[in-house]
This record gives sequence, structure tokens and C-alpha cells, in this order.
Amino acid sequence: MNRYPLTLFFDSYCPVCSAEMKELEKLDTAGNLRFEDIHVDDFSARFPHIDPVAANKIMHGVYADGTMILGLDVAHQSWRAVGQKRWLGILRLPVVRWFSDLGYLFFARYRYGISYILTGQRRCEPCAKLETESCAIAEKTETQKL
Repeated sequence: MNRYPLTLFFDSYCPVCSAEMKELEKLDTAGNLRFEDIHVDDFSARFPHIDPVAANKIMHGVYADGTMILGLDVAHQSWRAVGQKRWLGILRLPVVRWFSDLGYLFFARYRYGISYILTGQRRCEPCAKLETESCAIAEKTETQKL
């Protein structure tokens, strides 16, 4: 049984998060992933089973069969779905998992400050509200990689 698609509920106001979603979307040639911004106006109406406040604290993912995953499990499974970053599996090993989950929770809590350090932007509200597919911060991050 195919569990895909995996729907990712993400914070579009986070520059690092938005850049990662854009990268995943670009790599998802098989259509295994769906991307849902927790800040859109109709989010609660479309996804009443996902608490946007909780999803803003820790990333949520839901498989087609309704199975919910959280945090680094979402990151690991989403990169696995596109056949990239296999090394993330190490972070899900029993002893390592505890430490990596703490690290993830730290990142999630301070992601705007961490994004500022990495991209020069704390929040990406204008990008979240753009009608186009372009986000200057995500593009800046991609340019910096080159």
C-alpha cells in the first residue's frame, strides 16, 4: 500500500522553512508530497484536524492513510520521499533520536532568530502573502548555495 502523498504543514513565515519546502517541491518529481501553509486564511476550514498553533510549534505531516508524524520525522520522511538526504535516517536511531529531537525543538522554537542568522531575514510575511510562486528569501538562499 502506498502511503503517499505525505502532506507537509509548514510555516511560510520562516525563511529557512520556506526555502526547504521550495527545494522539496522542486525535487518531488513523483508527486509524493503536498505542501500546506499553516498561515493561509482557510487553513482551519480545510484541515480541521490540524491545530495551526500546534503546527506552528512543531511541523506536522499526514500520510494519505491519515497517519500523522511530527517534527524531524516529517523532515526525514519528506526527504526520503524525494530520494535525498538519506543521512537523516541516522537522526531517527533510538539514542540519537532523543538528542536530535531536542535539537529540532530548539530550532523550531527559535527558527526566526536562526533564520535571521542564516538569511538576514527573521520572518517572511511578505513572501507568504505573494500571489506569485517567487519568494525573494528562498531565492536568496538558493543563490547563496551556488
